[in-house]
Amino acid sequence: MKQIVLVLILFGMGQLVMAQSTGTINGYVKDDSGNGLPYASVILKGTSYGAASGDDGHFEFSAPAGSYTLDISAVGHSTVHKRLTVRNGQSTALGTITLKETESELGEVTVTGERSEYKVDEPSVSLRLNEELIEVPQNIQVITSQALKDQQVIDMSDGVLRNVSGATRLEHWGNLYARVNMRGSRAGAFRNGMNVTSRWGPLNEDMSFVETIEFVKGPAGFMMSNGEPSGIYNVVTKKPTGVSHGEVNLTMGSYDLYRGTLDLDGKLSKDGKLLYRLNVMGQSQNSFQEYTYTDRYSVAPVLSYQLDEKTTLTLEYIYQHVNMSNVGSAYVFSTEGYGIYDQSFTVGDPRLEPTKIDDHNITANLQHKINDNWKLTGQISYFNFNQEGSSLWINAIEGSELLRYAGIWDAAMESVYGQFYVNGEIETGFINHKILAGLDMGSKEYLADFSQSHELDTPDDLFDMENPSYGNPPNGLPNFDRSKPLKERLNTTYYNQSYSGVYIQDELGFFDNDLRLTLAGRYTFVTQDNTGSKMEESQVTPRVGLSYSFDENTSAYGLFDQSFVPQTGQLRNGGDVKPITGNNIEFGVKRNLFDGKWSTGISLYRILKNNQLVQDPQDPSDPTDVGQYSLQLGQTRTQGVEFDARGEITQGLILTANYAYTDSEITEDIDEDRIGDLVPGFSKHVANAWLTYSVQNGTLKGFGISGGFTFMGDRSTWNWPGDNQLALPNYFKLDGGVSWENDNLTIRANVFNLLNEYLYSGSAYAAYYYYQAEAPRNARLSVGFKF
Repeated sequence: MKQIVLVLILFGMGQLVMAQSTGTINGYVKDDSGNGLPYASVILKGTSYGAASGDDGHFEFSAPAGSYTLDISAVGHSTVHKRLTVRNGQSTALGTITLKETESELGEVTVTGERSEYKVDEPSVSLRLNEELIEVPQNIQVITSQALKDQQVIDMSDGVLRNVSGATRLEHWGNLYARVNMRGSRAGAFRNGMNVTSRWGPLNEDMSFVETIEFVKGPAGFMMSNGEPSGIYNVVTKKPTGVSHGEVNLTMGSYDLYRGTLDLDGKLSKDGKLLYRLNVMGQSQNSFQEYTYTDRYSVAPVLSYQLDEKTTLTLEYIYQHVNMSNVGSAYVFSTEGYGIYDQSFTVGDPRLEPTKIDDHNITANLQHKINDNWKLTGQISYFNFNQEGSSLWINAIEGSELLRYAGIWDAAMESVYGQFYVNGEIETGFINHKILAGLDMGSKEYLADFSQSHELDTPDDLFDMENPSYGNPPNGLPNFDRSKPLKERLNTTYYNQSYSGVYIQDELGFFDNDLRLTLAGRYTFVTQDNTGSKMEESQVTPRVGLSYSFDENTSAYGLFDQSFVPQTGQLRNGGDVKPITGNNIEFGVKRNLFDGKWSTGISLYRILKNNQLVQDPQDPSDPTDVGQYSLQLGQTRTQGVEFDARGEITQGLILTANYAYTDSEITEDIDEDRIGDLVPGFSKHVANAWLTYSVQNGTLKGFGISGGFTFMGDRSTWNWPGDNQLALPNYFKLDGGVSWENDNLTIRANVFNLLNEYLYSGSAYAAYYYYQAEAPRNARLSVGFKF
């Protein structure tokens, strides 16, 4: 009943939109010499309001009250962006706007525009913010599909993170999923604005159907509050554009990589109301490790229908299928340390059953434009994930000899998400209000069978890593009992979570929206059942931000936001266990350079996680006290500096560069010896760069060269109990490539790990170490054709 009332309240807010008066905008567009520039395009970004300048360069038009970005452009001249506020019944005089002449011809500008899509000015609509990134009081980075293509990234675990500061991937179960960590803890995984994070998921998204990937640093109350305070990444999938085109790409590479993708985009009706997008992918690949492989394919159709001039319905389906070698085959074990054995070595066996995964996602999105200032958005999404296979680990290790075992890992996950939110803009006196209000609901159910295992070796006949034998394990192969459906099996592990939340935000704009104050809050209610351990929690989390624009290309901001993580435990006094709260304080500066084509930003932050459970010391006078109680005394502090830059420096020269310093440690604990210890899951220093240059004129026009590196210093991944804590070495990887393209044909060749370094990540575990190696020097060649 409460949820119905909330929906009605939010809908009512969307309907409280009164007919508004308009204001006028006028000015002159002139060239470098001061002459009037005729036929210049003057338009309010994201609207249909605008005009073309007259013979003397003069323009004037009317528009509804509100804050906008005005784009002024003309052929052969640079584009100017101006922020302004239109007030009811008033005239906004802009005076003279000068456009600088460029030497580029129209055709060259078109090609460059396609190549320079490394920087975007606004986030996707699924982030709900409805304003330019430079005005948002938070560090948000967007990776575009063009950057992914140039780097030949094929899935979420394959080099995506080099494009954003401080983000690292923790190795876990090979290439099953991307566990992304930043700012000291795991980042939440989102797809099209919906929280799809799970214990061992989501399945790696293939880049064939991905448009952009957005990284929001720190808590993001406008998206969710029940999660780690590190932030989120949001995978935005491709949608119809209304422009008919197609593209096919064929890729081949090291370790028998064969891959093909098809992207079709166009209209299904003559009036352009019914649009479609179809992305198809098929891939087969072995590995640098023996007997290891991954075969996958995906299909992603999208339909978009304009119900009327203000309402659009979009239906999307994504299907991914994976057939891969045993999960766990990527791990290598040793008592001596990391990187002991050849990179091609594996403890897996070619006769172990493969792991098969089917992943389905259906989404319906409805957008309704009430008027020029207010918009309603609603979407619902269903996810279904099924996995059948096994994992591989060890029961014993002695020198180079192992006792391996395979454990069943059949799993199913079913999730349903619903969202309804309204974006709007109103004025009260001299204050402009940007309103965001919404309702989020979700339910996740994960079920897994880990109850069966089988030792591949015997105590008398162990697996010798120095002299391995494959194909006939001494104790035979497992024969798991799958006679009953997963839900009917005994001793299954399950994890269920349901949540609902309400978010209200008012961004108050002062002084023609140069100064912006964000006041917001979210109420979240969560119920959770982790294999019989049940809890429910509700929390109100505030968000306060302040941002100031010195000009249209420079801003500074401060932010406070909060998240929470439900937890279970038993306190000695019988009281309720409070959730972990994560408080983020952040300050930053953003600056666009080179006519707005290159964005830079630097941020400083501190995140405090409070109320973490620590073990309550045993009571020596009570023999029944066996350490089952907890205390809520734990606190960790993560603080650091992040720098990001991306975009086109000059025509044809594109640079993405970033650096992050992260310091994460325990600041409060019942065990004083632990205070000051590092919190695992990060690298203290992370630096990345990717430089691309393409020739714009002459005989070599279309030829390009690119290169980049990744450096991680003072690495810490997992932290399991044990005294054998051996630090991971610094990590450095160098990649490069060459390319050639014209209007229709693109050829790319990339080489990864140019220096052929032995790269790996891992951790100590009990009395031994485990690690996952990366591929030695390898290459990919792709050919793409547009039609």
